[in-house]
Amino acid sequence: MYKRNLALLAATIVSIIYGVTFTIAKDVMPQYIDAFGFIAIRVGGTMALFWMVSIAINAFKKSPAEKIDPSDYKRIIAAAFFGVALNMLTFFKGLSLTSPISAAVIMVSTPMIVMVLSAILVKEKMKRRMIFGLLLGLLGTALLILYGKSIGNLKQAGLGNFLVLVNAISYGYYLIIVKKLMHKYQAFTFVKWIYLAGFLMVLPFGWEEFQSVQWIAVPTEMYWKIGFVVFCSTFLTYLLNLLSMKELSPTTVAVFIYLQPLFASIFAIGLGKDELNSIKIISAALIFSGVYLVTIKKS
Repeated sequence: MYKRNLALLAATIVSIIYGVTFTIAKDVMPQYIDAFGFIAIRVGGTMALFWMVSIAINAFKKSPAEKIDPSDYKRIIAAAFFGVALNMLTFFKGLSLTSPISAAVIMVSTPMIVMVLSAILVKEKMKRRMIFGLLLGLLGTALLILYGKSIGNLKQAGLGNFLVLVNAISYGYYLIIVKKLMHKYQAFTFVKWIYLAGFLMVLPFGWEEFQSVQWIAVPTEMYWKIGFVVFCSTFLTYLLNLLSMKELSPTTVAVFIYLQPLFASIFAIGLGKDELNSIKIISAALIFSGVYLVTIKKS
């Protein structure tokens, strides 16, 4: 019972961190660092942390590092592309164009996307209830992409919302790809390689924007926020997710994604970075209803 409560706490902390990240990352970009430059920093910093911790663990255990089966490198490269490169590039670029609340609401569709991809790839039969829920979710997402506006009346909010949706689809596919690796290897064995490959993929997109950053003009507060995104939003959340997934079912863990818009909205509205309107409320209701119909299981 203690381990389960600890896992539930870890999952809640992850949702809080992700909810706060929408606004914190938005503060940094694109004013101080463009989206792709920020991604190069995020992935590069996280990669360094995973490799340092992995080396430290092996040194402490006084044992050689666990080896990857050559047949699994294709899966690692695919996980790096969908879980790091495409996922993060589209998310940060989308977030730089839209609002924190809109991005958080669209991310709630991830469990629904995972189930749809599983039905396509694993040939799992979908019930009428699931299809209806999928249509509701798609309607809510389309409404938010086409008409969702925010403080400042962002001109490219529609494109930003669409990119966040691409990120959600990419992340959903990544969860399916990485599942086999999680059962076969220890976490640090494969995640360090995923982030190394992911860093090599995002570097060509982010190098020019990284070089163009005027670091002298970046306030000290922004350095702390960059550090938060690298350490808390990426490195720490991955470790906490591993802790929660050891004790909780995937469905239970997925439910915590639903908390992200709540925490994102509270944080963004509290700081005056975003505001609720009728379109966002209706879109959120449609997406939540769709996710509920798709993921609910009869006892």
